[in-house]
Amino acid sequence: MQFSTKLAAVLAAASFVLAAPHERRQAATVCSGSNTPQCCAVDVLGLADLQCANPPTTPTNQTQFIAECATIGQEARCCLLPILEQGLICSDPL
Repeated sequence: MQFSTKLAAVLAAASFVLAAPHERRQAATVCSGSNTPQCCAVDVLGLADLQCANPPTTPTNQTQFIAECATIGQEARCCLLPILEQGLICSDPL
């Protein structure tokens, strides 16, 4: 009897933990698929972007994303492979 009470308590606690909302690290509304929002200085034919960095804050929509990148003098891009301050296979935000 005590075992079933303890088991029920553990399962109830686990359900609260699993039901907790998760924080999103990337705004899905500004870039499609697995692309990452980046603020880049130079675009080379959409294949490579130079001097890329994460936006100052996590953008929640396209207008905010473009405005945030513009405030630091860069262009809003969605890059498939953002590595070493370069973005590879980049496109315009949605």
